[in-house]
Amino acid sequence: MKKNMGNADKLIRLIVAVVLGFLIYNGTIAGTLGTVLGVIAVIFLLTSLVSFCPLYTLFGINTCKVKES
Repeated sequence: MKKNMGNADKLIRLIVAVVLGFLIYNGTIAGTLGTVLGVIAVIFLLTSLVSFCPLYTLFGINTCKVKES
C-alpha cells in the first residue's frame, strides 16, 4: 500500500473519529444512526493510522506530499 493521505487529512479523520466515538459512548447518538456513525468512525481511525484511503485511489486523489531528493 502506497501512502496517499497527508498529515492534515489524518488529523481531521482522527478528530472526527474521536468526536463520533465520544458522542456514541455518551449516548448522544444511538440506534441505527449510532451504529452507522460508529462504523464510519472506526474506518476513519484505521485509515488515519495506516495513511491509506481506498476511496482516494478510486478517485485519483493523493494528498501526501512528495519527497524531493
